[in-house]
Amino acid sequence: MRKTRIIFLLLSLTLILSCSGKPARKIEEVFDAQKAFANANELMSKKEYEEARTAFLEIKSRDLTKKYAPMAQLRIADSYVEEQELERAIEEYRKFLDIYPDHRYASYSQYRVASIYFDQITGSDRGYGAAAKALEEFEKLKRMFPRNPYKEIIESRIERCKEIIVDYEFIVGAFYYKKGSYSAAIKRFDGLLKKFPGFKKEPDVLYHLAMSYKKQGAKDKAEEYFKLLIEKYPKSPLIPKAKKELSYIKK
Repeated sequence: MRKTRIIFLLLSLTLILSCSGKPARKIEEVFDAQKAFANANELMSKKEYEEARTAFLEIKSRDLTKKYAPMAQLRIADSYVEEQELERAIEEYRKFLDIYPDHRYASYSQYRVASIYFDQITGSDRGYGAAAKALEEFEKLKRMFPRNPYKEIIESRIERCKEIIVDYEFIVGAFYYKKGSYSAAIKRFDGLLKKFPGFKKEPDVLYHLAMSYKKQGAKDKAEEYFKLLIEKYPKSPLIPKAKKELSYIKK
Protein backbone atom coordinates (compact mmCIF):
# COMPACT_ATOMS: atom_id res chain seq x y z
CA MET A 1 0.00 0.00 0.00
CA ARG A 2 2.80 2.36 0.91
CA LYS A 3 4.64 1.45 -2.27
CA THR A 4 1.54 2.28 -4.30
CA ARG A 5 1.25 5.71 -2.67
CA ILE A 6 4.89 6.47 -3.46
CA ILE A 7 4.42 5.53 -7.12
CA PHE A 8 1.31 7.73 -7.29
CA LEU A 9 3.17 10.70 -5.77
CA LEU A 10 6.06 10.27 -8.22
CA LEU A 11 3.68 10.18 -11.18
CA SER A 12 1.87 13.29 -9.95
CA LEU A 13 5.16 15.14 -9.49
CA THR A 14 6.30 14.16 -12.98
CA LEU A 15 3.01 15.46 -14.46
CA ILE A 16 3.29 18.75 -12.61
CA LEU A 17 6.88 19.27 -13.72
CA SER A 18 6.10 18.45 -17.33
CA CYS A 19 3.21 20.94 -17.33
CA SER A 20 5.29 23.66 -15.73
CA GLY A 21 7.95 23.23 -18.45
CA LYS A 22 5.61 24.37 -21.25
CA PRO A 23 6.17 27.98 -22.34
CA ALA A 24 3.32 30.39 -21.59
CA ARG A 25 1.16 31.31 -24.58
CA LYS A 26 2.23 34.70 -25.90
CA ILE A 27 -0.56 37.29 -25.87
CA GLU A 28 -0.60 39.05 -29.23
CA GLU A 29 -0.34 42.81 -28.90
CA VAL A 30 -3.21 44.79 -30.46
CA PHE A 31 -1.96 46.96 -33.36
CA ASP A 32 -2.41 50.65 -32.56
CA ALA A 33 -2.87 52.21 -36.01
CA GLN A 34 -3.11 55.75 -34.67
CA LYS A 35 0.17 55.47 -32.80
CA ALA A 36 1.85 53.75 -35.75
CA PHE A 37 0.68 56.53 -38.09
CA ALA A 38 2.08 59.19 -35.76
CA ASN A 39 5.41 57.36 -35.58
CA ALA A 40 5.57 57.02 -39.37
CA ASN A 41 4.89 60.74 -39.78
CA GLU A 42 7.67 61.44 -37.31
CA LEU A 43 10.03 59.46 -39.53
CA MET A 44 8.85 61.54 -42.50
CA SER A 45 9.60 64.76 -40.66
CA LYS A 46 13.12 63.46 -40.04
CA LYS A 47 13.45 62.71 -43.77
CA GLU A 48 13.86 59.00 -43.07
CA TYR A 49 11.68 58.21 -46.06
CA GLU A 50 12.48 54.55 -46.56
CA GLU A 51 11.76 53.73 -42.92
CA ALA A 52 8.61 55.84 -43.06
CA ARG A 53 7.33 53.95 -46.13
CA THR A 54 7.96 50.63 -44.38
CA ALA A 55 5.89 51.87 -41.44
CA PHE A 56 3.09 53.13 -43.68
CA LEU A 57 2.99 49.80 -45.52
CA GLU A 58 2.58 48.00 -42.20
CA ILE A 59 -0.33 50.31 -41.38
CA LYS A 60 -1.94 49.47 -44.71
CA SER A 61 -1.77 45.76 -43.99
CA ARG A 62 -2.63 45.79 -40.26
CA ASP A 63 -5.12 48.62 -39.80
CA LEU A 64 -8.32 46.64 -39.33
CA THR A 65 -10.37 49.82 -38.86
CA LYS A 66 -9.29 51.04 -42.34
CA LYS A 67 -9.21 54.55 -40.92
CA TYR A 68 -5.47 55.07 -41.32
CA ALA A 69 -4.76 52.76 -44.26
CA PRO A 70 -5.88 55.28 -46.93
CA MET A 71 -3.85 58.04 -45.28
CA ALA A 72 -0.84 55.75 -45.17
CA GLN A 73 -1.13 55.25 -48.93
CA LEU A 74 -1.22 59.01 -49.46
CA ARG A 75 1.80 59.54 -47.27
CA ILE A 76 3.74 56.95 -49.25
CA ALA A 77 3.05 59.02 -52.36
CA ASP A 78 3.98 62.23 -50.53
CA SER A 79 7.27 60.69 -49.45
CA TYR A 80 8.29 60.15 -53.07
CA VAL A 81 7.50 63.79 -53.84
CA GLU A 82 9.78 64.81 -50.97
CA GLU A 83 12.56 62.71 -52.50
CA GLN A 84 11.85 64.09 -55.99
CA GLU A 85 11.03 60.60 -57.30
CA LEU A 86 8.11 62.08 -59.18
CA GLU A 87 7.16 59.15 -61.40
CA ARG A 88 6.95 56.90 -58.34
CA ALA A 89 4.86 59.55 -56.60
CA ILE A 90 2.41 59.70 -59.51
CA GLU A 91 2.20 55.92 -59.50
CA GLU A 92 1.32 55.89 -55.78
CA TYR A 93 -1.26 58.68 -56.10
CA ARG A 94 -2.91 56.77 -58.93
CA LYS A 95 -2.88 53.65 -56.75
CA PHE A 96 -4.75 55.62 -54.09
CA LEU A 97 -7.37 56.65 -56.67
CA ASP A 98 -7.76 53.04 -57.79
CA ILE A 99 -8.18 51.68 -54.26
CA TYR A 100 -10.11 54.57 -52.70
CA PRO A 101 -11.95 56.38 -55.53
CA ASP A 102 -14.65 57.73 -53.19
CA HIS A 103 -12.37 58.78 -50.34
CA ARG A 104 -12.56 62.40 -49.19
CA TYR A 105 -8.92 62.87 -50.21
CA ALA A 106 -9.35 61.39 -53.70
CA SER A 107 -9.55 64.88 -55.22
CA TYR A 108 -6.31 65.77 -53.40
CA SER A 109 -4.60 62.77 -54.94
CA GLN A 110 -5.71 63.74 -58.45
CA TYR A 111 -4.69 67.35 -57.79
CA ARG A 112 -1.22 66.20 -56.78
CA VAL A 113 -0.80 64.22 -60.01
CA ALA A 114 -1.75 67.28 -62.08
CA SER A 115 0.46 69.59 -60.00
CA ILE A 116 3.52 67.37 -60.41
CA TYR A 117 3.25 67.72 -64.17
CA PHE A 118 2.48 71.45 -63.88
CA ASP A 119 5.60 72.07 -61.79
CA GLN A 120 7.72 70.56 -64.58
CA ILE A 121 6.71 73.28 -67.06
CA THR A 122 9.80 75.31 -67.95
CA GLY A 123 8.62 77.49 -70.84
CA SER A 124 6.90 77.48 -74.22
CA ASP A 125 9.76 75.77 -76.04
CA ARG A 126 10.56 73.08 -73.45
CA GLY A 127 7.41 72.80 -71.34
CA TYR A 128 4.95 71.60 -73.97
CA GLY A 129 4.90 67.94 -72.89
CA ALA A 130 4.45 68.74 -69.20
CA ALA A 131 1.78 71.36 -69.99
CA ALA A 132 -0.17 68.89 -72.13
CA LYS A 133 -0.11 66.26 -69.36
CA ALA A 134 -0.96 68.78 -66.65
CA LEU A 135 -3.88 70.11 -68.70
CA GLU A 136 -5.21 66.58 -69.17
CA GLU A 137 -4.95 65.84 -65.43
CA PHE A 138 -6.51 69.14 -64.34
CA GLU A 139 -9.41 68.60 -66.75
CA LYS A 140 -9.81 65.10 -65.31
CA LEU A 141 -9.88 66.60 -61.80
CA LYS A 142 -12.69 68.97 -62.80
CA ARG A 143 -14.63 66.15 -64.44
CA MET A 144 -14.20 63.54 -61.70
CA PHE A 145 -14.52 65.87 -58.70
CA PRO A 146 -16.66 68.90 -59.65
CA ARG A 147 -16.84 69.97 -55.98
CA ASN A 148 -13.09 69.84 -55.40
CA PRO A 149 -11.60 72.56 -53.15
CA TYR A 150 -9.00 73.67 -55.71
CA LYS A 151 -11.26 75.40 -58.25
CA GLU A 152 -9.58 78.82 -58.28
CA ILE A 153 -6.09 77.36 -58.51
CA ILE A 154 -7.15 74.91 -61.21
CA GLU A 155 -8.60 77.55 -63.54
CA SER A 156 -5.47 79.70 -63.46
CA ARG A 157 -3.25 76.67 -64.02
CA ILE A 158 -5.40 75.40 -66.87
CA GLU A 159 -5.05 78.80 -68.56
CA ARG A 160 -1.29 78.67 -68.07
CA CYS A 161 -1.14 75.19 -69.60
CA LYS A 162 -3.15 76.37 -72.60
CA GLU A 163 -0.86 79.38 -73.07
CA ILE A 164 2.20 77.13 -73.08
CA ILE A 165 0.63 74.72 -75.59
CA VAL A 166 -0.60 77.52 -77.85
CA ASP A 167 2.75 79.29 -77.78
CA TYR A 168 4.56 76.07 -78.67
CA GLU A 169 2.17 75.15 -81.48
CA PHE A 170 2.39 78.69 -82.87
CA ILE A 171 6.21 78.61 -82.78
CA VAL A 172 6.18 75.32 -84.70
CA GLY A 173 3.59 76.63 -87.18
CA ALA A 174 5.59 79.82 -87.74
CA PHE A 175 8.72 77.74 -88.30
CA TYR A 176 6.97 75.73 -91.03
CA TYR A 177 5.62 78.95 -92.54
CA LYS A 178 9.07 80.56 -92.76
CA LYS A 179 10.46 77.34 -94.16
CA GLY A 180 7.83 77.35 -96.91
CA SER A 181 6.13 74.16 -95.66
CA TYR A 182 2.68 75.73 -95.91
CA SER A 183 0.66 72.52 -95.60
CA ALA A 184 2.38 71.70 -92.29
CA ALA A 185 1.89 75.30 -91.13
CA ILE A 186 -1.82 75.19 -92.02
CA LYS A 187 -2.23 71.95 -90.08
CA ARG A 188 -0.72 73.52 -86.95
CA PHE A 189 -2.62 76.80 -87.20
CA ASP A 190 -5.93 75.13 -88.01
CA GLY A 191 -5.46 72.73 -85.07
CA LEU A 192 -4.99 75.69 -82.73
CA LEU A 193 -8.20 77.36 -83.89
CA LYS A 194 -10.18 74.17 -83.26
CA LYS A 195 -8.64 73.24 -79.90
CA PHE A 196 -8.31 76.69 -78.33
CA PRO A 197 -10.85 79.13 -79.79
CA GLY A 198 -10.58 82.69 -78.52
CA PHE A 199 -7.03 82.41 -77.14
CA LYS A 200 -4.70 85.43 -77.00
CA LYS A 201 -2.67 84.55 -80.08
CA GLU A 202 -5.70 83.90 -82.26
CA PRO A 203 -5.22 87.08 -84.38
CA ASP A 204 -1.65 86.01 -85.21
CA VAL A 205 -2.82 82.50 -86.05
CA LEU A 206 -5.61 83.78 -88.31
CA TYR A 207 -3.18 86.05 -90.14
CA HIS A 208 -0.56 83.35 -90.65
CA LEU A 209 -3.20 80.82 -91.65
CA ALA A 210 -4.55 83.24 -94.27
CA MET A 211 -1.03 83.94 -95.52
CA SER A 212 -0.24 80.22 -95.72
CA TYR A 213 -3.29 79.64 -97.91
CA LYS A 214 -2.33 82.65 -100.04
CA LYS A 215 1.18 81.28 -100.54
CA GLN A 216 -0.36 77.98 -101.63
CA GLY A 217 -2.56 79.79 -104.13
CA ALA A 218 -5.79 78.99 -102.24
CA LYS A 219 -7.15 82.53 -102.55
CA ASP A 220 -10.69 81.72 -101.40
CA LYS A 221 -9.45 80.23 -98.13
CA ALA A 222 -7.00 83.09 -97.64
CA GLU A 223 -9.79 85.62 -98.15
CA GLU A 224 -12.00 83.73 -95.68
CA TYR A 225 -9.45 83.96 -92.87
CA PHE A 226 -8.42 87.57 -93.60
CA LYS A 227 -12.08 88.57 -93.35
CA LEU A 228 -12.51 86.56 -90.15
CA LEU A 229 -9.51 88.33 -88.62
CA ILE A 230 -10.86 91.79 -89.57
CA GLU A 231 -14.35 90.98 -88.31
CA LYS A 232 -13.35 89.32 -85.06
CA TYR A 233 -10.39 91.52 -84.05
CA PRO A 234 -10.93 95.00 -85.59
CA LYS A 235 -8.47 96.63 -83.17
CA SER A 236 -5.63 94.20 -83.80
CA PRO A 237 -2.38 95.78 -85.08
CA LEU A 238 -2.48 93.15 -87.85
CA ILE A 239 -5.61 94.65 -89.43
CA PRO A 240 -3.78 97.08 -91.80
CA LYS A 241 -1.68 94.18 -93.12
CA ALA A 242 -4.72 91.94 -93.43
CA LYS A 243 -6.67 94.61 -95.39
CA LYS A 244 -3.73 95.19 -97.68
CA GLU A 245 -3.36 91.46 -98.42
CA LEU A 246 -7.12 91.18 -98.93
CA SER A 247 -7.06 94.01 -101.49
CA TYR A 248 -4.34 92.18 -103.43
CA ILE A 249 -6.43 89.02 -103.50
CA LYS A 250 -9.52 90.86 -104.75
CA LYS A 251 -7.54 92.45 -107.57
